[in-house]
Amino acid sequence: MIRRRSLAALAAALAAAPAAAQPRGNVWLVLGFPPGGLGDIVSRPLTERLRGRYGTAILMDHRVGAGGRLAAEHVRRAAPDGSVILQVPGSVMTVYPHIYRSLRYDPLADFAPAVALCGYTYSLTAGPGLPASVRSLADLLAWARAHPDRASYGVPSAGSPMHFAGMMLSRASGVPLSAVPYRGGAPLLQDLLGGQLPFSFNVLTEVLPMVREGRLRSLAVLSATRSPHLPEVPSLAEQGFPGIALEDRLGWYLPAATPPAVVEALNAAVRDALRAPDYRDILARNGLSEVDLPAAGFAALLRAEHARWGEIVRETGFTPDE
Repeated sequence: MIRRRSLAALAAALAAAPAAAQPRGNVWLVLGFPPGGLGDIVSRPLTERLRGRYGTAILMDHRVGAGGRLAAEHVRRAAPDGSVILQVPGSVMTVYPHIYRSLRYDPLADFAPAVALCGYTYSLTAGPGLPASVRSLADLLAWARAHPDRASYGVPSAGSPMHFAGMMLSRASGVPLSAVPYRGGAPLLQDLLGGQLPFSFNVLTEVLPMVREGRLRSLAVLSATRSPHLPEVPSLAEQGFPGIALEDRLGWYLPAATPPAVVEALNAAVRDALRAPDYRDILARNGLSEVDLPAAGFAALLRAEHARWGEIVRETGFTPDE
């Protein structure tokens, strides 16, 4: 009888642990980018599923500016009780530390990586500004050699992974390519669709509908292998550039001093919600991949990517504007 009571007490304690570790009341999800983009596609349905399962409700707070840095700075200073969460692409944590001299946060020291929401890759995308005969990466490089004054590619921001993808391709191919940084993916797509820009590097999610409609054409994906969302499009590795394989993850982060039990509670609640079939459908429709990692695994991945991007930045010789 004593043994049964002990086991029952232990089971009850374990069941109550996640609830006890959760913050009370509403939780703020701080996003570093405007509404309507990749962040909203992923997080809005997720916050609804988490209502009452982590805090009372998760409210969205868009703190836009400096490519997500303002949001990171805000959450770094927040109370470490799980009530304020940062949502940013991995590049804010892995690339920015190597390109901005005046960064006001340390991604490895100031944050506790809680959970990865999804993974995504990039597309080398041709628009109507390129001749219709350009159907492959080889065609594009040949066109760029013949038209060096027009061989400019668009990227949503300077110092983004897409910017480095172009630099790496130019260096590996020996073909001069010039980056044209924009203030976000929306104005970039407008110029790409209008023919003012011949080609660009984009988050695959943002161009997938237009590629499927035939308004744009993807010449390569930047994942190590072909994307299941565009299986007919070869990767850069398949087309002779195995050293250029870039993927990223959208993640949630808490302030570094947050108790591990709170981090684990958030990780468990989110991963459980992400496994729902209807949520998996949302990811698949938008060209996103599933990432199911414990908090420790996500933290290890962050450290590895941080080190890798340090090498990439050094090899390209990129110099930031600030």
